[in-house]
Amino acid sequence: MVSAITISPVDMEARKNLDVRPGDTVRVMQKIKEGGKFRLQAFEGLVLARKHGTEAGATFTVRKVSGGVGVERIFPLYSPMIEKVEVTKRARVRRAKLYYIREKVAREARRQLRRSRIMRPAATGVMTAVEATPEEVGTPDKSE
Repeated sequence: MVSAITISPVDMEARKNLDVRPGDTVRVMQKIKEGGKFRLQAFEGLVLARKHGTEAGATFTVRKVSGGVGVERIFPLYSPMIEKVEVTKRARVRRAKLYYIREKVAREARRQLRRSRIMRPAATGVMTAVEATPEEVGTPDKSE
């Protein structure tokens, strides 16, 4: 009788066949140890890159925006701390690495900030920037 030796608690074949590509939106369920117990925490975001194919050191990078701040995590493909990886949305991209998304999101945030601020003359005759209300900017109200 030949018994299989378990080298890793991860199902290596399932992870090897995991079809995660740049441009996909994925939800990674990760085990977090608090005290003596483990809990699952989801990290959902856009896959920017996948490196090293299906080797033992293969990784994939996921980016999300949380509270207006971009957060990137690099997950090892075969990590035992990853419970499962779900692909929630697929997108067709024409690049293997989507690192340009970082600058694109920052540019868009700056553009939105500029749009929400308008210039008003102050009593001293100096122009100052103040926050604008939705009526001043011309954005439609949600109640209409």
